[in-house]
Amino acid sequence: MMPNLTALTTLLALLAYFWFDVRVGQARGKYGVKAPATSGDPNFERIFRAHQNMLEWMPIFIVGLWLFALYVSDRWAALIGLVWVGARIWYGYAYAGEASARFPAFGLQATAALILVLGALFGVVMRLLA
Repeated sequence: MMPNLTALTTLLALLAYFWFDVRVGQARGKYGVKAPATSGDPNFERIFRAHQNMLEWMPIFIVGLWLFALYVSDRWAALIGLVWVGARIWYGYAYAGEASARFPAFGLQATAALILVLGALFGVVMRLLA
């Protein structure tokens, strides 16, 4: 059976990442930060860092998501993945407004990613032992 729900969640994560990429471009114009500069206006820097932080977490999330889907459950991977995507969107907007506001969203997305990775590890080990 194909992990269709996980595929949909992956695409939603990529669309969210793309949206934050667009936001960085918009912020460059709004705050006058010309490429390749990544600093200048603190408002731009928070938007840029939120985008970079999502990029930093994408490998952990994507690999954990897919291994969880293949070794544990497509449905649960997709649901936990949706929590991660929602938390990343929350994080991006919270961080853009005030850096200290990002912590609850960061904790939620980190927890979702950890569940995916540890769940995938459990699933792989159980298959190896079977």
